Amino acid sequence: MEIKNIILWGIKLLAAIIMLQTLFFKFTAAPESVYLFTKIGMEPWGRIGVGILEIFASLLILIPRTTAFGALLGLGLMSGALFFHFTILGVVVQGDSGRLFIYALLVFFSCIILLIAFKSQLLQLYQTKFRSH
Repeated sequence: MEIKNIILWGIKLLAAIIMLQTLFFKFTAAPESVYLFTKIGMEPWGRIGVGILEIFASLLILIPRTTAFGALLGLGLMSGALFFHFTILGVVVQGDSGRLFIYALLVFFSCIILLIAFKSQLLQLYQTKFRSH
């Protein structure tokens, strides 16, 4: 396996693992997760909905043929998370030393890298679905 593929798999795993490890907190209604989504006015539907979307994003990222689509979804989710950190939550939430903010940044930038690396998947969809008509 060449170094580029190893690095890209590392980035895929980083993004997927960060998103997947938060699911326990979202789906068990952990107090930290309920606090976050209550503060942004999206409890409980936002917490559960975001969790479901993070599962899809993680799976799509890990499937080689759909990496770009998962990265696009992950980028959207992390854009929302960062938006709420910048506008309502702040960088440090409930004394977490900015851990959730840093995780969101890591996934955000991982997804950007994956989108660039796998942009051909998106271009292929465009060419087959939109240019053929």
